[in-house]
Amino acid sequence: MSTPFIEFRGVQKGFGGKPVLRDLSLDVQRGEVFFIIGTSGVGKSVTIKHLIGLLRVDAGEIWFDGQRVDGYTEQQFEGIRRRVGMVFQNSTLFDSLTLADNVALPLRKHSGLNTRQAHAEALNLLRRVDMHDYALRYPAELSDGMRKRAAIARTLAGKPEVMLFDEPTTGLDPISARRIDALIRELADTMGVTALVVSHDLPSIFGIADRVAFLYQGRVYSIGAPGALKVNGDAIVKQFLNGESAGPMETPGF
Repeated sequence: MSTPFIEFRGVQKGFGGKPVLRDLSLDVQRGEVFFIIGTSGVGKSVTIKHLIGLLRVDAGEIWFDGQRVDGYTEQQFEGIRRRVGMVFQNSTLFDSLTLADNVALPLRKHSGLNTRQAHAEALNLLRRVDMHDYALRYPAELSDGMRKRAAIARTLAGKPEVMLFDEPTTGLDPISARRIDALIRELADTMGVTALVVSHDLPSIFGIADRVAFLYQGRVYSIGAPGALKVNGDAIVKQFLNGESAGPMETPGF
């Protein structure tokens, strides 16, 4: 394989004296749909937030496109954030703005487009996520799945090379969840976007992932293709995949 596009080397992170990440190491290739999975509290969301400086490592290294970034200043991270977009679990759209205005806002702010140009491009992006018919609607008028697709359109406005997805299908009905999955896969296949996805949605994992990292006790316990994960005979992996309350897996301490 080529040099990793994103790499975590021995990352440690704790809160209030309680360790969450303990020597976590993983790598992501350019254009890959890479899933980070595990039980609640194991550090999945904590992991991806380090890449854009929302959290800082206690120890270890983070590399992005050949550059070590864990020691970056806030100003340096601004350059990373222009290349890496994040879709948060709750969509974080502005309720007072229409979908078109939500998507146009970063276009006017960062792309130098005037209002007319920004709205035209916003409509193009909403069309890409099949939301252009709702351009003049407000977020409160839409379902959770529709808001998630609009949030993806807004993130695409920055033309990111990498998109971070934090539980993108949580709270969605199965049909809406699969639409989000298909969109993530399409972004990788047609635009070359590298997708780093935090999830515990098994249909998503086995439906669109290129590789999967299973976190346990703050480390990568298993990593590989989803097919290999499915046939993994390890008792802890099997307990997670089968959703069993009884087994060797310990409850996370955070």
